[in-house]
Amino acid sequence: MNQSKRIEILTRLKDNNQNPKTELEFNSPFELLISVLLSAQATDIQVNKATKKLYSIANTPEAILALGVDGIKNYIKKIGLFNIKSNNIIKTCDILIKKYHGEIPENRKALETFPGVGRKTTNIILNTIFGWPTIAVETHVFRVCNRTNFAPGKNMLEVEKKLLKFVPIKFKVDCHNWLVLHGRYTCIARKPRCTSCIIEDLCKFKDKIYLEN
Repeated sequence: MNQSKRIEILTRLKDNNQNPKTELEFNSPFELLISVLLSAQATDIQVNKATKKLYSIANTPEAILALGVDGIKNYIKKIGLFNIKSNNIIKTCDILIKKYHGEIPENRKALETFPGVGRKTTNIILNTIFGWPTIAVETHVFRVCNRTNFAPGKNMLEVEKKLLKFVPIKFKVDCHNWLVLHGRYTCIARKPRCTSCIIEDLCKFKDKIYLEN
């Protein structure tokens, strides 16, 4: 795919959604961090259901730490990997309090020291909370970039590097959310909704489906 087509794709996505947002519900940087931690192998809907109850009881590092591992499990037990996530959340809260006075650090290396926080989560935090021009690559982004040939790659990091190279700076802050939403609602995994896709004519996918889902 040439660069002019990439820019046209981004322009259409922008025109269709001027202010894209994550569908995770949060009211503070800390809440977003916990929600993203919980989102691995879980849908945003599942996470939002759990955190709605959890955050009404505890939405600070101190309050979550006071709940303890077993206390957190009561709220997130319907989310995949809840045992591991409960332990990681408690450890993360402990680090936040002891090293950062309960504040989320605006620092990639620092964020990646938190248990369960990898490159994707770090990119989401830096992008959403601090406005960095980072582009997090998760399942939907990976699929869309490979299927359309916008930024194909064998793994998440390879796709991320290509996105950072190909996406002009003016589109970088919103790029992650545009691609996530496009993958979640249009370029879905099993039967992409090519008939209603606003970038169908620019997409390089060979097995397009032209029936409404």
